[in-house]
Amino acid sequence: MSPIEILQEFNSCYVKIQTIAQDENWLLLIADKKIDPEAATHLGDVLHYLSEAMGCVEEIVEVKFNQEAEV
Repeated sequence: MSPIEILQEFNSCYVKIQTIAQDENWLLLIADKKIDPEAATHLGDVLHYLSEAMGCVEEIVEVKFNQEAEV
C-alpha cells in the first residue's frame, strides 16, 4: 500500500468508529450499563490514537506531494 492508500484506510476506519461512538444504540448500551462504562473511554482512546497515526502518515503524504509538485 502507498502512504496515501494507508491514510485513506485509516480515515475510513476513523469515520466508521466515530459513527459507532455517536450511534444512539451505542450510547444507550453505555447509559443502561449493559456494557462496561469504560467502553466509551476505550472507544475515545481508539479514535485518539488512530488520529495520531493518521497525522504521522499525513506528514509522509505531504512531503511526497510537495516533492512531486516541485518537479
